[in-house]
Amino acid sequence: MFRTRPILLYALRLVLLAFAIVNAFQLGIAGAHLILRLQQPVVTSTSAMNPVQQLASVFTPEVLHWTPLIDAWATAYNVDPNLIATVIQIESCGNPYAVSPSGAQGLFQVMPSHFNSGEDMLEVLTNGRRGMEYLAKALQIAAGDPGLALAGYNGGVNVSSAGWAHWPAETRRYYQWGIGIYDDASKGHSVSQVIQDWLKAGGERLCQKASQEQLIAQR
Repeated sequence: MFRTRPILLYALRLVLLAFAIVNAFQLGIAGAHLILRLQQPVVTSTSAMNPVQQLASVFTPEVLHWTPLIDAWATAYNVDPNLIATVIQIESCGNPYAVSPSGAQGLFQVMPSHFNSGEDMLEVLTNGRRGMEYLAKALQIAAGDPGLALAGYNGGVNVSSAGWAHWPAETRRYYQWGIGIYDDASKGHSVSQVIQDWLKAGGERLCQKASQEQLIAQR
């Protein structure tokens, strides 16, 4: 089990309050309220990732729309915001109402089995909490390796120990897209060729839907 840190939790509340004030215009009042409602976080070990990284600009606008929350999650769970954004990019392109044919839900495309009874699976903070819990667990099992954590997020947290030859084809593709996007973001590139290729390979439809949903929410 992960242990929370009282000092970090207090600091997080101050960070969330600052995000809510500074980003009220960017996300709108509803977005600021979401940040203030962020539930008590769960923090991974500091060896998992480097949380002091800044979110890169390589991600699509639909993902960058969630920058304040991504930064808050990064602080709460001690995870690089670029890894969080990479997951959101591939999973939903920032669409909080995305539902996959397999039943994966919301911004982080979390399977229903990870939610408690009665939880709103599409509510951003609930979805983010469950998604981040799973990503943090994948990182811990992968000893902080971002590529293996991405594979674990897609194929199950224990897939990293199975070896490439035993990964499903979908998990291999997920790993290749994910580690390429994450690498571009970590290097501070202004543009990610991997994201451009991902968009051409089908991601553009995902992002168009996300853009439509975000526009509707802002009306």
